[in-house]
Amino acid sequence: MTVSLSRLLSSDDPLPVSVLNPGAHSPLLLLCDHASHAVPAALAGLGLPAAELTRHIGWDPGAALVSAHLAGRFDAAAVLSGFSRLVIDCNRAPGDPTSIPEISDGTVVPGNRGLDEAAVLARLDACFWPYHQVITARIAQMRSDGRVPVVVAVHSFTPCLNCAGGARPWQIGVLWNHDPRLAVPLIETLRAQGVCVGDNEPYSGRDSSYTVETHAAAAGLPHVLIELRQDLLGDPAGCAHWADVLGDALAPLLARPELARAEFH
Repeated sequence: MTVSLSRLLSSDDPLPVSVLNPGAHSPLLLLCDHASHAVPAALAGLGLPAAELTRHIGWDPGAALVSAHLAGRFDAAAVLSGFSRLVIDCNRAPGDPTSIPEISDGTVVPGNRGLDEAAVLARLDACFWPYHQVITARIAQMRSDGRVPVVVAVHSFTPCLNCAGGARPWQIGVLWNHDPRLAVPLIETLRAQGVCVGDNEPYSGRDSSYTVETHAAAAGLPHVLIELRQDLLGDPAGCAHWADVLGDALAPLLARPELARAEFH
């Protein structure tokens, strides 16, 4: 995979996108929109201390490691974003008010305040479009190989946000909109395993989810967005365990014939 560097990035910065297991043969395609809390050196940490970047406002802790475990288990490719969601959120449409937040969960982000059009375009070119272009290319390659991709986006969520509504009880959230082919049986299977599952909780797939809507729903590909609670992913063992739980639920579903075709809902 070749990714060219934009004017915002230097050779010392991480790449804006990486692909795990690029030679994979599975129809499963894993996406991780918030895999990293890295910030391009030119942006000077967005004016934030490292402790802010490494909490949930900067990325989805544990999501990349869970994606890696699932990629290994299923011989699946995983596409991971390379920069913090505070630089630009790869799961928001360009121009969305939350795409480059000036405030996130009460934290003011100095490096995101008062950006002009050129600064926004530089972040799109450096960090956003390369990630989505790799996803587009990966899906196109899978389709040309005769595979219908089954798209699973992996995220993580905080046990409590603002604490106004109390602690979030769900261990896994399954987010979906119109296409039930993967989401509904996945919810049923996880619940049968004794998992506390949120059906469109703690967020709703009925709201805009840019990545799966753009790359999967718009093409009629079976898809789902998974949220795992971050306190369960606090160390590698926890990530491995919950990757196994999710993998055990996914394994019997991937062979279903309704997932082997494009279908619009």
